[in-house]
Amino acid sequence: MDLISKALKRGAECLSEYESKQLLAKYEITITKETVVTTEEEAVTAALKMGYPVVFKASGEEFAHKTELDLIELNIKDETDARAAFQRLVSRPEISVREILVQQMIKGDRELVVGLTRDPQFGPCVMFGLGGIFTEILEDVTFRMAPLSRWDAMDMMNDIRASKMLGAFRGKPSVDREALANILIAVGRIGMEADEVKEIDINPLKILNGKPIVVDALVVLEQGSVMK
Repeated sequence: MDLISKALKRGAECLSEYESKQLLAKYEITITKETVVTTEEEAVTAALKMGYPVVFKASGEEFAHKTELDLIELNIKDETDARAAFQRLVSRPEISVREILVQQMIKGDRELVVGLTRDPQFGPCVMFGLGGIFTEILEDVTFRMAPLSRWDAMDMMNDIRASKMLGAFRGKPSVDREALANILIAVGRIGMEADEVKEIDINPLKILNGKPIVVDALVVLEQGSVMK
């Protein structure tokens, strides 16, 4: 995988958010519309082309924890907002931001988390559960060893305490469980096919009109691993 091999060669410990989502997209996982820019004019042009509202984020493998570093600008509604957001992100004296990720703004009504971890005994394991700010607070997650069958993926959805949120409520449609199962299976495939991927963190995976879409993702790499 070219994305991973290039990152390993430059000594990166993880892929950038943009690269992480490009890897997921190769496995037919739906991601947000987004592009990386380096200048204010490119940012404004990209936002206009994508359609407001948009999100600006500092882009790069060194910004794995953008929220904690206050390197995200949400709900940018027009060109004036876009220019101000760009300048704020690139003008931080203590942090050098060279690239900006311009991303569509997704206001999904439910947030899930999907992940991959490598257990010393069981190997690659897929994680699924309640996402967003509740991931660490409620710890409502479940695990299965990869590779996952479709039955495994469906069973994971029923295994969390908040499984009812996958159904229809408050006028919102049920989550497309087949599409969600495809994501869980695909993450398991990555774990089986790419030994150099140490961890995957997809959080949040938002639900928009019943369809899951990756809003943020991080792929952590294992330096010294052997490419298949």
